[in-house]
Amino acid sequence: MNSIAPVQLKDREIFMDVLRGFAILGIFIANLQYFSYYNSRITEGIFLYPAIDKKISFLHGMFVEGKFYSIFSLLFGWGIALQMSRSKLDDKLITKFIRRRLCFMMLLGGIHLIFIWTGDIVCFYSMVGFILLAMRKMSNKKLLTIGITLILSPILLYFLKMNFLWLNVPAKLLVDSADYLQHHFAGIKEGVDESTIIKGSQNLFTDISINMSNVPFRFAYLFFVSRIPKVLGMMLIGFVIGRSGFYKKAMQYKKQLIFFVVVGLIIALPANYMLAHYMKNPDNYYKLKIEGWYETIAYALGVAPLALVYVIVLALMFQQKFLHSILKIVAPVGKMAFSNYMMHSIIGIITFYGIGFGMMEKVGPLAWTIFAVIVFISQIIISTIWLRYFEFGPIEWIWRSLTYGRKQPLKKQD
Repeated sequence: MNSIAPVQLKDREIFMDVLRGFAILGIFIANLQYFSYYNSRITEGIFLYPAIDKKISFLHGMFVEGKFYSIFSLLFGWGIALQMSRSKLDDKLITKFIRRRLCFMMLLGGIHLIFIWTGDIVCFYSMVGFILLAMRKMSNKKLLTIGITLILSPILLYFLKMNFLWLNVPAKLLVDSADYLQHHFAGIKEGVDESTIIKGSQNLFTDISINMSNVPFRFAYLFFVSRIPKVLGMMLIGFVIGRSGFYKKAMQYKKQLIFFVVVGLIIALPANYMLAHYMKNPDNYYKLKIEGWYETIAYALGVAPLALVYVIVLALMFQQKFLHSILKIVAPVGKMAFSNYMMHSIIGIITFYGIGFGMMEKVGPLAWTIFAVIVFISQIIISTIWLRYFEFGPIEWIWRSLTYGRKQPLKKQD
């Protein structure tokens, strides 16, 4: 690996770091629903405001749900394309290097998945990244076609699962495995909800054992909601953007981009309104009812287009001198996205679990959104200060050192 040199910070796309920063904020807001174990049927809690929370939850469904992990997927493919285009190595060597990078990403994501929080996306993204690499030699036109098809494919997949129940067997086997592990490894008795254990537990090992038993459940969920085609589709689009260098010449197509934003909003806003409406009754989706199929259609037509609208609007804003200066404030968070993402999980556990402050089921959408913004602002400050003295975030440094097979310089040189 000594023949491959790390990409210098001066070569980084600052706009990509800005996007990453906003993406992890959106992901954190979405994940706090799961950390808090929020249930709209619970109306008494120190930070529960039932009437307002109901409206905020609907707005999350419209403007947050799925959009920011989609942006992160786009950036993932974009980043791999840039890495390949900047390398002076032949395709075989750079591909081998990126596979090594993905393997260590999977390792770090797996540690996060097992020992911190089972809602991890890093391990899953690294797995899907191998599929992306296998498709790298296809033409841009073909990749875009496949990407769009994959994003729309859950409509057909859900319909097939409704009518051919045997297609749900893989997910069912994983759920059964998780149930078995919960009972025989984590010691959760039949009929006892895991949230009750987590809420009352002050033992770190209890939380870790529940995490480990829930790993199969996590992948069952990813299979059931067709997350693989959703993520891979956005990765392929991002890969094309990165390989074609489209962002560098995007302003030549400013009118077309504005037209896409308008059309995207015309399609995405009604679709996301319907998505938020159907999300109010999640049982319909998980029980494969017709309303679940309608929700899938709304998701497919609404999430990716709105995510792309967010990206284009931020790109257009980034070209304006005044807004450029403001948006750059977020870039340090994006440069340390891996570290900040893991920190979100630690903050979530300390805030909501019994091992920490025990705020589980006491915080609603309004409060956790404000909380997320406060955490994000603090991360802007901390990341900015950190990057004055260090080249990378701590997790990024570990990842890079493992990938390059040698300890990377962490402190900035005077």
